[in-house]
Amino acid sequence: MLNKTKRKYSSIVTEIPGKKSLEIFNEEQKYIAPGTQTIATSSKIVTAKGEGAIIEDVDGNRYIDFFAGVGVASLGYNHPKYVKGFSEQLAKIHVGSFTTEMRAKLVKLLAEVAPGDLNRSQFYSSGAEAVEAALRLAKSYTKRTEFMSFWGGFHGKTMGVLGLLSDTFKNGLGPLPVGTFSTPYANCLHCPLNDTFPECKFRCVEFIKDKIRYETTGQLAAFVVEPIQGTNGNVIPPKGFLTELKKLANKIGALLIVDEMITGFGRTGKMFGCQHDDVIPDIITIGKGFGGGFPMTGLISNDEIINAKPFANPSGSSSSYGGNPIASAAAYITLRTIIDEGLVENSAKVGAFMLEKLTAFKDKYDFVGDVRGKGLMIGMELVNPKNLTEKLDKKITQVIFKECLNRGLIFMGYNPDIRINPPLVITEEVAEEGIEIMDEVFQHVAEQIGN
Repeated sequence: MLNKTKRKYSSIVTEIPGKKSLEIFNEEQKYIAPGTQTIATSSKIVTAKGEGAIIEDVDGNRYIDFFAGVGVASLGYNHPKYVKGFSEQLAKIHVGSFTTEMRAKLVKLLAEVAPGDLNRSQFYSSGAEAVEAALRLAKSYTKRTEFMSFWGGFHGKTMGVLGLLSDTFKNGLGPLPVGTFSTPYANCLHCPLNDTFPECKFRCVEFIKDKIRYETTGQLAAFVVEPIQGTNGNVIPPKGFLTELKKLANKIGALLIVDEMITGFGRTGKMFGCQHDDVIPDIITIGKGFGGGFPMTGLISNDEIINAKPFANPSGSSSSYGGNPIASAAAYITLRTIIDEGLVENSAKVGAFMLEKLTAFKDKYDFVGDVRGKGLMIGMELVNPKNLTEKLDKKITQVIFKECLNRGLIFMGYNPDIRINPPLVITEEVAEEGIEIMDEVFQHVAEQIGN
């Protein structure tokens, strides 16, 4: 049945997916490899254009975007400064390894906004590539060979980082690289050590000492950690977790690599996620929203660490695509716009507004087990109302996803661990309309569960 809806920002005028979308989607499926993102295969919509935090498909349906390409579209869509600067650079030169004015301006600006003494950058084109580069740098500096990541963490899917990936993505892809280990993250709602914070006094960090003693060869080069775990459902550790981890790293002579792919550049209401703990990492990896949609990633470190060899040897740290003229332009324009338009502050402000609205869902719907967030990185955990220790059935969460889509909202609601990461340019007014759509759908689902 056609469910036409028209609100101030979203507008649905056809069945979802519409006829044009379905035709193009089905044609692509004949040739594209399987394994593309679930949000694309579940929706089957074909996007045509966007503006701000709104996406329009080829059938003329308009959606509020709470997804932003997993936080990639930091400036949203069709931002005039981004389009202008990107187009100007494209008309001049778009590829090459030589220094350009844009790249020189970019590395200087990064040094100005990065925490503490982190003032040296190198660039890549994928998140996993940047994380692998961080591992090479840590090995070069420490002359050690082992790494410790965290349960629920995600750092890419290439073989070099697969051992850091503490989830089922790696199933069937073994053996894993030697010298990689994992330990419980400070996920206090579901503490695997059955402790309670703050009484536990960060026992999860203390536990790492036993992990190192009994599992490693004593050659730990670095910890690799997300300040907020994105893929795991936007899980937020308690304040002080990174501080304690940094203390431990310093004590044993290891580095702290903070993976800021999702959390960087205003996503959490601060420029970098690690700043919520006032921690200065040894290495930060950056990406996603850094390029405003263009594939641009990198790492940032200090003078001492970045000059370690063999990483610092000629061509030892570089990438053919990383930091090319158009990538540098995209990243510089994005970062400059984030600063000039106060988008870090907007993230904190609108994020707090959204979190307050969504937290009310816990009292309203008995299948909402938890709502958490910092800035525009919000997580919502859905549970079985008859057994709160179980996650909500994915058949139901698929209904939530599709019903929201049918009303004009795109978000990662097809799993019980919902992730909400809208563009940093979103306004309270647009965000409120998206939350109203969620509220309608949750009410619909509550009635269905009740029946």
